[in-house]
Amino acid sequence: MDELIDILTPTGEPTGKSAMKSEAHKNGWFHGTVHVWVFTSSRKIVLQKRAMTKKVLPGLWDISAAGHIGAGESVIDAAKREVLEELGLDLKDQELMKIGTRVHQISHPNGIQDNEIHHVFLAELKKDFETLHAQKAEIDAIQLFDLEVLRTTKDLENILLPRFHDYYNSIYNRIVQYLSH
Repeated sequence: MDELIDILTPTGEPTGKSAMKSEAHKNGWFHGTVHVWVFTSSRKIVLQKRAMTKKVLPGLWDISAAGHIGAGESVIDAAKREVLEELGLDLKDQELMKIGTRVHQISHPNGIQDNEIHHVFLAELKKDFETLHAQKAEIDAIQLFDLEVLRTTKDLENILLPRFHDYYNSIYNRIVQYLSH
């Protein structure tokens, strides 16, 4: 789905310009996204299987919920919206723990230039997993995996993208740190 998004500098500062997502991807303009990693107190992580209709990485297991920040939308509102849309989970501001930002640049074979500033959040799932429901247009399935899937190279090759191993490891470490308190 195309949507209006704000264009950023490579360091994440607003440029004051907005464009359609498709235009930003065509021209390689930087823009903001949110990543929300939903985990349980029993050391499980919610992952989504991207729909086969997705333009980028169809059919692969991915972050619990992620998406673009709409033009004029706050980062926290985008994170809450994406989790609600993709998982049916209604989170409050204080239930989202922002753990940082990361610059992501990749050129996809279909011509999409993803130059993004990812705002990364953790959120503990405090309801039954069975209450979640996948957004049919975007997601083919959601599933609980052992948290170890984020740090085991063997598992990454079979489930997640191995080239982001360091990122997944950092998410694993932050969740373990949170759960140990």
